[in-house]
Order: sequence, then structure tokens, then C-alpha cells
Amino acid sequence: MNVMGDMANLFGTGRFAQPSGESSGQLSGQDEAADEAQVAADEAAEEVRLRLAVDGGDVEAMSVLGALLLRRGDFDGAESHLRAAIAAGDRAAANNLGVLLHQRGYADEAAGWWRIAAVAGSAAAAHALGRHFRERGDEPAAEYWLRQSAEQGHVLAAYALADLLEHRGDDTGAERWMRAAAERGHREAAYRLARTLDRRAGQRAGDDEAAVHAVGEAEQWYRQAAARGHRRGALHLGAILEKRGELREAGRWYLTSAKDGEARAACALGFLLRDAGDTESAAVWWLRAAQDGDGNAANALGALHAERGETQTAERWYRAAMDAGDDNGAYNLGLLCAEQGRTTQAEQWYRRAAYAGHREASNALAILLLRAGDESGAEPWFSKAAEAGSVDAAFNLGILHAGRGEEREALRWYERAAAAGHTEAALQVGMARLRGGDEREAERFLRCAAGGGSAEAAYRLASVLDARRPPAPAHELGEPAHEKTECEEWYERAASQGHRRAQVRVGMLAAARGDVVEAARWYREAAEAGSRNGAFNLGLLLAREGSEPEAVVWWRRAADAGHGRAALRLALVCARRGELAEGQRWADLAVSLGPEEVGKRAARLRDALLQELSA
Repeated sequence: MNVMGDMANLFGTGRFAQPSGESSGQLSGQDEAADEAQVAADEAAEEVRLRLAVDGGDVEAMSVLGALLLRRGDFDGAESHLRAAIAAGDRAAANNLGVLLHQRGYADEAAGWWRIAAVAGSAAAAHALGRHFRERGDEPAAEYWLRQSAEQGHVLAAYALADLLEHRGDDTGAERWMRAAAERGHREAAYRLARTLDRRAGQRAGDDEAAVHAVGEAEQWYRQAAARGHRRGALHLGAILEKRGELREAGRWYLTSAKDGEARAACALGFLLRDAGDTESAAVWWLRAAQDGDGNAANALGALHAERGETQTAERWYRAAMDAGDDNGAYNLGLLCAEQGRTTQAEQWYRRAAYAGHREASNALAILLLRAGDESGAEPWFSKAAEAGSVDAAFNLGILHAGRGEEREALRWYERAAAAGHTEAALQVGMARLRGGDEREAERFLRCAAGGGSAEAAYRLASVLDARRPPAPAHELGEPAHEKTECEEWYERAASQGHRRAQVRVGMLAAARGDVVEAARWYREAAEAGSRNGAFNLGLLLAREGSEPEAVVWWRRAADAGHGRAALRLALVCARRGELAEGQRWADLAVSLGPEEVGKRAARLRDALLQELSA
């Protein structure tokens, strides 16, 4: 699916690149230097004006000058002006003095000034005081002051209060204040609110209206966080968009996040590029993510090199993935060793991943042990993998129990695998239901397996449906061909997948409605694939059309494969031609092959030929 454009190098074309230069509002080096010089000049002029106002006794100027010097790092100069402003009743100066003292390490004295400013109505001081009490472990006091600040509209206090309430298990209160902070532009609050909504949606059914609403709202908050530069917000937004199929926009957000240092986004961008056919660019981003410790990216690099036949490099990256804590690294090392015939090493790596809980490694280890003849050692690993959710392991357990004749236990595992969508397991359940006489349930499972692509299931489903339908009326020349029934459609599906018995049956149905060409096509296809019934029927069709020599060729092939009726036909042809000894030989074969009716007719023919030969 080429939704991201042509197969050109997407990384090289900059298709995901952000706008740059003047159009994006960036400044050149000279413009930035000039701008900084202007800011410094303006600040110097502002300081001169403030100092003149302070000399004139302006209390507000004292407070503002103290704040300016505090930002600059001139604590001594700032403190004298701030204390003078406080003495004159300026509450903002009390807050700033608290900040200054806190930065100097006098936390308790800072808290005293923050309390003075907070009581006087300073939201910033109340926020600082709340943070101070939380650092001291006094959560009730922290909540009181943070709430005071948050209710005055202080965004940082709203976020800090939400964080405190979430820590204490008050999810409702935490969400309320997290939302308040997010609505006022706090990017971390927007991200955390989105995560909360995302988790809530995941806990509900996929089609639940509330879940759909939660997903939509989560996307909005991820978008707000990402737009404000939150790299994990951009990562999750990209994942939502990718899942929805909006790959170009997903790629842009992954790129934004990856450039900000998010390894998971770089890895996801790599997969997106790979799926678009740009493996070289994918490798660039995987390398970047792997070097930042992303095990998934290291595995992707390993797989890429393995596909190229560079097994040593692949092994190095799989080991890097394993070192990063990704159990897939050990599993992939096992696969790599197994492909190279290094069974002992493969078992070692499978075991390592399996002991870490990797279900597919458990299944692979069990298969390895089973092939080595260790059935008792394989079964526990199959069970562990199946219990962890491995559909293949559940199916393999079914095979294991069926091989021991434990049909009930085998059926239990087949049903479990079938419920998870395993096609062959559904076929096995369908066949078991047929043997048990439960045709309705058999049909249900056979439909699942046939829909999943099983030719055998399609044939058996067609046979079930075929047995139910009433006999078709005799075909007469000139009649229009009848519409195909459902059972014919399933026969044809199985036949088109190479199922020989289905091909023969489709040929018979075509012959029954007078379509000789179609019948011959299907008989020939089955016969060439080794079907003795196909060869016999093709011979009958050719004989009726006057092509007996070619019919004999196909009957001979069918008889050599053990078809009694074909041997009898050959005996009759030989008798008619006067080839009595050859006819007797084919008649003998027909007697031995049967079935009973054919054997009786062949015996009579053989005896007659023997009399002719001895006359």
C-alpha cells in the first residue's frame, strides 16, 4: 500500500522534514546576534530607569529591580532591594525573596516569606509553598497551598496539585486539575491527561461509545502536547495516526519526536520508511534508535542484515537488543542459529528467551526438542507458550495429543487455537465434529478454516453442503447453464488452490451440466497432479468424444496408480482389439484392485479371455 508517495528515498527527499529558513520564523546568525544586543541594551536602559525610580522612593521599582537582578544572578544586589520593597508592603517582593533564599539553600526561611506572600494573595508564592511542603513530605499542607494557588488560576500549581492527587489515588481530582493545567497550555499536563484517557479507552470494549470518545479526546491532548514540543506526545500522536492509516502525518510527528531524542519514535519512523520501500533511510533511524538503547530498533537492524546474508552483523545487533533488555534479541539469535544448523546454540538462545517469558521462543524450543525426539521435554514448553497466548503452540499441543490417541485433549487445544483464528486448527475441529455427527458445528468451523484459506476445509465444507442439496434435474441440450450453488463455489475455491479431489468433483459437476470443455480442464489438472480418479474420468470423457487412444493413456496412468475401474476399461479395450494376453493381464489387475463389483466383472472377462486363449 503506497500511501506515502513513490518509492524514492523519503529521508533524502526531506518529505518528513519540517519547514526551515525564513518561512519557519528562524533567524540567521547575524539576526540573532543583533537581536541579543538589542535585548541587552534595552535591559540596561530599563535598569537605569528603575534605579532612578528607586532613588526616588518608588516601591514597585524596588520590587521590579530586585526581580531583574535575581534573574541575572546578582543575589546580593537583589536581596537588598527585595527586602526594602517588602518593608514597604510589596507582596511580589516577598515571593521573590523566598525564591532567592531557596536558591541560596535557606529553604525554611524561604518558606516563611512565601507564606507571607501567599497569605497576601500571591498565587506564585502559594505554589512555591505547596512545592516546599511536598518536598518535606507534608502532603496535607502541600495540598492546601497548591489548591489555593490552582484556584487562582496558577497553571503550575494546577499541575502540581494533579500530580499530588494522582499519587494519593484520587483519580477524579487528579484528572480535574490535570485538565485545568492542560487547558491553560501546560504540555506535560496535556500529555499525562492524554495517557489517562488512552488507558481508559484500552480498558473498555473497542466499539464502546465512551471508549471511542476517550480515544478521540486523547488524540486532541497528544496533539496539543506535541505542538508544544513534547516528544513523547508526538510519539503517541504518531502511533494513533499510523494505526488509522494516516502515514504521512504520522511520519512527520515521528520525525519531530525522533529529532528531539525520542528513540522509540526513531524506531517507529524506521518501520514506516521500511514499509514504504526505503530501507536505507529506515536503517539510518534504526541505527540512531539502537545507539540510544532501543532494543526493538536493534532487532530490526539485525533482521535487515540477516535478510542480506550478513549473519555476523545480524548477530551483533541481536546481542545488542538482548543487552538492551529486549527478549526478542535472544529469540532472534535462536532463529539465526537454527537456520545455520547450529542446533545447540539455537536451543541455548531459545531457552534464554523462553525463561524470560517469550512465548514464541517457548514454542520454538518445544519444536526443537520434539524434532530431537524429546517429547516429554517439549510438552511443558508447548503448554507454557500456549498458556501465554501462542496460537501455534496451542495447535502443536493438539497435534501432540492427537498423535498419542488422546482425542479429547487434542480437540480441547485445537478449539483453543481455532478460537484465536488458527486455520488448520479450525479444520481439525470441523473434522472432529463431522466424525461426531455434529454437522452444524462442523460447518461453522469448516467455514472459518475455508475462509482462512484452507483448501481441505473448503473441499470438506463443499462436501457437507453437497450432501444436503436435492438432486439436480437432468441436463438437456439447449438448456441454459444453471447458476452455481454455494457448494460448487467452495469446490471451485478448493480446486483453484490445487486440491485434487475438489478438481475432480468440479469436473464432474461441469460434465453433469454438459460443459465438456470445463470438465476436461479440471480432470486434466487433477490427473497431471497425480489424481487417479482425475485420470480415469478424463479417459472416460476422451473416449466419449472419440479419442480412445488418448483415453487409454490416462486409463493406464490411473490403473498403474491403483484404480480398478481403469484397469477394467483397459482390459475391455484390449479384448476388443484382440490383444487377449494383455487384456487378461489388465483383468487380473482389476480383480486385485476392486472394488467388489469391478472385481466380479473383471473375473468374468478374464475367464472369457482365458477360454479364447486356450481354444
